[in-house]
Parts: sequence; structure tokens; C-alpha cells
Amino acid sequence: MRYHLGIILATVLAPYAAVAQDGPARALSAAPAVTDAPGKGTQPIPSGHSAILPSLYELSAQPIEQISPLVQRQYLNGTQSTLVKWTVKKGGVFPLHHHSNEQITWITEGRCEVVSQNRKFVMSAGMVLVIPPNTPHEFVCTEDTIDIDFFAPQRQDWIDGAPSIAATAK
Repeated sequence: MRYHLGIILATVLAPYAAVAQDGPARALSAAPAVTDAPGKGTQPIPSGHSAILPSLYELSAQPIEQISPLVQRQYLNGTQSTLVKWTVKKGGVFPLHHHSNEQITWITEGRCEVVSQNRKFVMSAGMVLVIPPNTPHEFVCTEDTIDIDFFAPQRQDWIDGAPSIAATAK
């Protein structure tokens, strides 16, 4: 029997739709950036499940958390991943740590050094580093830096209120 991927995804992800829309981050569903587009971006879903709607957010409108004197973060969770913006002053350090999430780090401003598995990666604006799950790594920001990270799966530890490793940052 063949199943349409959209049907499977709608069935599996439907219980999580409210998480993305009603979580701590506030969606911009009523903002001017979101308008109706009748007949666009849909596929027929022949089931009793409703389609999951995308949610639009303004990252700069998310709460700014002062993690340490040199580190701030803003983040939001999707149904399967976490997006975080780190604003780090020169000298900010994320001590050696690991987590069960894959981490994709994109430096949009500044410069930092990442040490992992006996290797040193010097990152500057525009560079991306993919860190596999459970891989030890440490960040040292050698300039004021903006770091955009994507984590999958979600950072459940942050959802549960656990402190960030950056809380021990210098």
C-alpha cells in the first residue's frame, strides 16, 4: 500500500503543531508579513487530519537572556529543532561540553575558535561548522561575535529550564 508523504507527516506531526505555534516564542500570524495566498502552497490531504501551518517569527522580538557577562541568547523552538542567536563579546568562552543534539553553527559576525577532537577550527563571518551529536567542543570568541546555531532535535534541556553551558562562560 502506498502512502503520500504529506499524509504521513500530517498524521505524525499534528500533535506537535501547537508546540510550535503556542510555545514561548510568539508567532507573527497576524503581522503584515503574513497574507493569504489562496490556492498556493497546499496539497490535497485526504484524511481527517488538518494540515500543519508554518509559523513566522521575528527573532529580534524574542526575549534576550543574559547568560553570563559576555554572553546573551535568543532562541525559539520548532517541532523538531531549536534555533538560537548568541551575541558574544570578545573573550566569551563556551567551555568544553557535548550534547545529544546535532549542532550547526553559522558565524554571521565576528570570529571564534572552536576546539574539538584535537582540532582547532577558526571561524569568521560566513563560515558554518557541523558538530555531530555527542561530540565534545569548546568555543572561544576572539572578537565580538554573532553565532546562529541550529540544534536537532530540540534542546529539551532548555525547554525544561536547565542552564546553558554558557552560564559558566567567562
